[in-house]
Amino acid sequence: MSRTPRTYWVAGTAVLLALLFAAAATVAAASGGSDSAARATPGLHSPDAGFARDMSVHHQQAVEMSFVVRDRTQDEGVRSLAYDIANTQANQRGMMLGWLDLWGLPKVVAGEPPMSWMGPSEEHGGHGGHGGHDDHTVHTGGDAPAGGAGPSGHDTAAKPGALMPGMASKEEMAVLGAAGGRDAEVLYLQLMTDHHKGGVAMAEGCARLCRTPVERELAQGMVDAQRSELALMADMLAKRGAAPRG
Repeated sequence: MSRTPRTYWVAGTAVLLALLFAAAATVAAASGGSDSAARATPGLHSPDAGFARDMSVHHQQAVEMSFVVRDRTQDEGVRSLAYDIANTQANQRGMMLGWLDLWGLPKVVAGEPPMSWMGPSEEHGGHGGHGGHDDHTVHTGGDAPAGGAGPSGHDTAAKPGALMPGMASKEEMAVLGAAGGRDAEVLYLQLMTDHHKGGVAMAEGCARLCRTPVERELAQGMVDAQRSELALMADMLAKRGAAPRG
């Protein structure tokens, strides 16, 4: 697959950046910290923390979905794509959970609506930048809806039974687990296409709103890699006489 090396390059670069960021933060903490270092630590409801929490959940389903299809088909192209996605997103999920630990923040916040860190304007196609969030630790977005048109114009509204835009419902996951051969391949490619569209919208939001440089770079890397995979999956669907949904 011609696009696989790019996927690995994005994941490898993100891992290196995360390690550099963690090392820098550790040095700052060891030196006793400073006011500027304290201000650089994301707050509980900041876009940085919210993205890390939400995308970790989003990635986990992609990993699960990819492992399911690997057992439901013998097609090497689909199995290779599924492996690439599972490997890349599992690594990225580990980095994001590691950042939350580094920041001393919980991985789950009770009562926090999914994607509330994006704010209503972002979820409905707004393009607000850092200037819209003067206090990095105050953005709660408690009443923000969990869906809408994403920053790229994608319809990212969450389906009934799904946690976040692009995520498959329990019923869809059950159907995938029961399918086989071409049916499993087509359904996986369609579900993962939806999943990537939702993920791209979220990552674009972090690329604009997050203040931690390495996290913004990781988010942009997700956008680039998943757009590439979207094109690949559209081609794979066409070869099977199918198309993305919606």
